[in-house]
Amino acid sequence: MNVSEPRFTGDAQPYGGGDPYADYRAADFPFTHLTDLADRRLGAGVTAANDEFFAERENLLKPGPATFEPERFGHKGKIMDGWETRRRRGSGGARPHPADTDHDWALVRLGVPGTIRGIVVDTAHFRGNHPRAVSVEATALPGTPSPADLLADGVKWTVLVPRTEIGGHAANGFAVDAPRRFTHLRINQHPDGGIARLRVYGEARPDPAWLAALGTFDVVALENGGRVEDASDRFYSPAAHTIGPGRSGRMDDGWETRRRRDLGHDWIRYRTAEQAEIRAVEIDTAYLKGNAAGWAALWVRDGEPGPAAGRAAGTEPGGWTEILPRTALQPDTNHRYVLPAGVVASEVRLDIFPDGGISRLRLFGSLTRSGAARLAARHRELGG
Repeated sequence: MNVSEPRFTGDAQPYGGGDPYADYRAADFPFTHLTDLADRRLGAGVTAANDEFFAERENLLKPGPATFEPERFGHKGKIMDGWETRRRRGSGGARPHPADTDHDWALVRLGVPGTIRGIVVDTAHFRGNHPRAVSVEATALPGTPSPADLLADGVKWTVLVPRTEIGGHAANGFAVDAPRRFTHLRINQHPDGGIARLRVYGEARPDPAWLAALGTFDVVALENGGRVEDASDRFYSPAAHTIGPGRSGRMDDGWETRRRRDLGHDWIRYRTAEQAEIRAVEIDTAYLKGNAAGWAALWVRDGEPGPAAGRAAGTEPGGWTEILPRTALQPDTNHRYVLPAGVVASEVRLDIFPDGGISRLRLFGSLTRSGAARLAARHRELGG
């Protein structure tokens, strides 16, 4: 485990009015472009906590930044948009302070199992009531274990973030080097306090047996191990939204680019769960009405980029082969295309013309025999 720089420690200044984020401490961490495995929209949840007296544990995984309402109080005190525990006390008047080992904890079920590359413990708006330090552990259990199962003797927990001092009203980031597949986390705050948000960045690692049982599935979906590798533009919203779960529920739950003022076009490049045969495609522009892409095209390639010389018809430099020629899109509409024949690929590129956006891309097919074998081998290597 390596702690990402810069480090934030200590209290922030009391809120003095105006924009509550004006003095928020943050940094660009190298892992935040990856999937948030603890995204509630992927099915993640905070299943238990030893204390949530002031603010509920479920707030940890809410999408979007934490909000702050200075005048909002309840019968227990200030209502915060995060998880906040009561103040710990010692054993008695002679020893009023908590012991060094005293701490609060919460159990988090990842939305999809995965390898973790980085964690952000966000203490936004917790200025003098944040924990002094945090630690994070992870484990992998099959099925749907209960909190009692996770806390039972014999469960092996791997330390991802050792006990580390953090700052209040700050995005505290930690790079993680743990080449294992995990299903659950335990976040500890020492000795008590409040955390606004928890983000867990990494790569989804679904169970190959589940994918094999499905047969035909969306081979580029985040929850099935697909991912976005690059995109031409992320101005309004992340490209990874296009392979998120379910239908888009509003405009910003898709991918939208800035308005182009040149003669180029925008694109997203994806990696499938493994080598797969793609047989059908969905391109959805839900909630994109005056800003949907005008046209779209799909290209695929398998493995490393090949030489441009001697390429077949419909193939461009870099080994890309067109499987859906430039096709007009309608606003706020789900478009379905059955391919004339299955196409084997491990990478996919969506081109949109000239700009705009889509809400979802679905690529339905199944893993090839060699793709399934590689996925199963990797699953074993990661402890699955």
